[in-house]
Amino acid sequence: MEKEKQQKTEVQKEQNQEIEDYGQVTLEEGEHRIRLLNIIGEIEGHECLASNAKTTKYEHVIPQLAALEGSPSEEGLLVLINTVGGDVESGLAIAEMIASLSKPTVSLVLGGSHSIGVPLAVSADYSFIVPTGTMMIHPVRMTGLIIGVPQTFDYFQKIQARISGFITTHSTISGERLSKLMLETGELTKDVGSVLVGGQAVKEGLINEIGGIAQAFKKLRTLIEEK
Repeated sequence: MEKEKQQKTEVQKEQNQEIEDYGQVTLEEGEHRIRLLNIIGEIEGHECLASNAKTTKYEHVIPQLAALEGSPSEEGLLVLINTVGGDVESGLAIAEMIASLSKPTVSLVLGGSHSIGVPLAVSADYSFIVPTGTMMIHPVRMTGLIIGVPQTFDYFQKIQARISGFITTHSTISGERLSKLMLETGELTKDVGSVLVGGQAVKEGLINEIGGIAQAFKKLRTLIEEK
């Protein structure tokens, strides 16, 4: 009895360490083992952000997703999202990894899924958003030194096409409607784009359903059992 108690304590310590280090943990959900992934704050890519910033680190997430794919015991992935966006290339790479997993995946937007967070939200097999959750859609932005030549504009267009193509492939929104939402000028006071709240994201075809953590777990269990 004492040995079993000690083992449970060790498992709990490992789970707490996983959450602290990577924002991830494996949950025993009934008969199923599910990987939980938190995508919070800003997506950090090739450059380190300030130490006081909440970040999801690209170099932490990618290996963990690869490990999930190779794990014989973990059966599905639940992605919890509350992000302001961040590094475009890294965010899109994480989204592609989630979309390419052979195991069932469900995403849940809590708070916000802005900018590159939109591809992350739609990358799962099925997506939810809480009623007060938001999704901000806008064109690609660049910071730092920009060379004012036509090639720079072409490069921007290629990046935008990659992001838009991913979103339309993994949701039911049309490319024309997505472009219109991105270029909306009357909604954001100092920016171009649109903010969709809860049911609006579902109505536009970006998210499958309004729901919370209970609905997300239920759907993931169903997908696992169907598989």
